[in-house]
Amino acid sequence: MPHRLGRACTGSPGCPNIVHGRGVCPSCRSKVGRADRDLRGSARERGYDARWEVERVAFLRSHPFCRRCELETPGSIQPATVVDHVVPHKGDEVLFWDQANWQPLCKPHHDRKTATEDGGFGRAVTRG
Repeated sequence: MPHRLGRACTGSPGCPNIVHGRGVCPSCRSKVGRADRDLRGSARERGYDARWEVERVAFLRSHPFCRRCELETPGSIQPATVVDHVVPHKGDEVLFWDQANWQPLCKPHHDRKTATEDGGFGRAVTRG
């Protein structure tokens, strides 16, 4: 069976690595991920600590189903596994702890919302 030729890594300008298929080499992938983490801070640094975990579990116990599933496909309800901040708190503690700003979501809906509205897991949306 013939081997497919590799392609140049698209992770950073001038990267000499070759990848098979499409994408980014492991070296560039770890650099990009590390840069995002350094800019955002860790989950603990952003307020997601033991107190948050207690509140999250209580909220999901009283709001067990994904709000987006209920709205988009009535009758096809999925369990909520994530407490989402409707309006991103961006470090504002009052907004962070305001339960009126929380909504229960399943992970696929949370990931889609985050990528669409926040530019992808905390990265700024660039429009141009």
